Amino acid sequence: MINGSQQIVNKAWNFAHVLRDDGLSYMAYTEQITFLLFLKMADEQTKPPYNRPPIVPLELGWSSLLEKDGTELEAHYRNILEELGKKPGMLGEIFKKARQDIQNPATLKRLIVDLIDPESWMTMEVDVKGDIYEGLLSKSAAESPKGAGQYFTPRELIKAIVDVMKPRPDDTVCDPACGTGGFLLSAHDYVTRNYGNRLDPDRKKHLRRTFVKGWELVPATARLCIMNLYLHGINADPCPITSGLDSLAGDPGERFSMVLTNPPFGKKSSIAIVNEEGDLEKEDHAYERQDFWTTTKNKQLNFLQHVKTLLKINGRCAIVVPDNVLFEGGAGETVRRNLLKQFDVHTLLRLPTGIFYAQGVKANVLFFDAKPAQEAAWTKKLWVYDLRTNMHFTLKTNPLKRADLDQFVECYKPDNRYEREELWSEDNPEGRWRCFYYEEIVKRDKVNLDIFWLKDKSLEDSDDLPAPEVLARQIADDLQTALEQFSIIADELVD
Repeated sequence: MINGSQQIVNKAWNFAHVLRDDGLSYMAYTEQITFLLFLKMADEQTKPPYNRPPIVPLELGWSSLLEKDGTELEAHYRNILEELGKKPGMLGEIFKKARQDIQNPATLKRLIVDLIDPESWMTMEVDVKGDIYEGLLSKSAAESPKGAGQYFTPRELIKAIVDVMKPRPDDTVCDPACGTGGFLLSAHDYVTRNYGNRLDPDRKKHLRRTFVKGWELVPATARLCIMNLYLHGINADPCPITSGLDSLAGDPGERFSMVLTNPPFGKKSSIAIVNEEGDLEKEDHAYERQDFWTTTKNKQLNFLQHVKTLLKINGRCAIVVPDNVLFEGGAGETVRRNLLKQFDVHTLLRLPTGIFYAQGVKANVLFFDAKPAQEAAWTKKLWVYDLRTNMHFTLKTNPLKRADLDQFVECYKPDNRYEREELWSEDNPEGRWRCFYYEEIVKRDKVNLDIFWLKDKSLEDSDDLPAPEVLARQIADDLQTALEQFSIIADELVD
């Protein structure tokens, strides 16, 4: 039996299909829902039990939409988007450069009257609104890997990372490449779920206004993030998300107790600006920053250096990095040596292939803590969990589930990392959890952190080969990775 929450989700999906027939993408549809939901929720806040002053002028508010039909409705909705985009604060950020993309006035009216208006969104469970957004964003990523896929981190992976990081009510959580806000929202929900009944007024205020902070280069993506935060009860002024700014361009000066992030994967860094038309313009660039250990055009290495700057002393970080960050020489070796010495780099999770929309991605999650300056290296042991070898996932037939990360979370020992015990031993060579000491790591060629020890069963026994469709995807991913590497070499030769 379908419950009320599922009916709303299904209704949102049905509208998505209708608008797809009108030529509207899932991403554009999600944006339109973003605008309309905000107007409806702002209207609900002016009524009992909230009785708050209206943040949207009455002539531009939800009730004004209900009064109109046809071309008059379409023109009025377009005017609302234009006028609200001129407002300051969070309101202006949500509607910045907003466009009316629903061309059929009758469809717009149905969306307003049938989907949005009947529900009381402010009292609705967070998961309902989250399910609508996550589902639509997932579809967007699937239909356009170069669009939504570039910032879509698997929801189940985010949950596991947050479960081991265990954010606390007094934390300040940052994502310098926040996309639609998956990490920030998951951290916020974790604190709400685990501490909600014990939060005093000051902590509730902190959770609502100053708990999260993010940067997102693409304005359309930032808009979805801001709305997503608002739907989850985060209501801050000034807006906690900085939109349209390249976070690598400089040190923002702020420091955070936790950084959770999956920076964009790319061949090299470039200065990126948003021009007057809202389009991105890029110019290849190696960032000259005094807080960086080395100058490089490698985007991932620059993000890793940027993230270490953002941490307070004893601040904690979980960052998704591609394999090349673990083994690349030159600037890569410089960054790894300094990171191991000046920070406590304690955990590495080797992620399986087939879990990202971007093809050919082989990635890891690196966990480290910021420490005060000292002569001796802070890293003592690096614990590695291999979720890649002999693991086969696909986006559709065998997607990554939270349960697939249960053993990693258990091994991590988030309540006390010093009680960890290896699963690997000479008697159990198949153990996926193994410890490596700092002294042996720094002796590895180029301080290579791309560490693996499990035998690939498919190389030993044809009976253990994965299904043909999994093999085909792995081959395609490997070819894509090879092409990326050749492109890097070609670009460097041109430079």
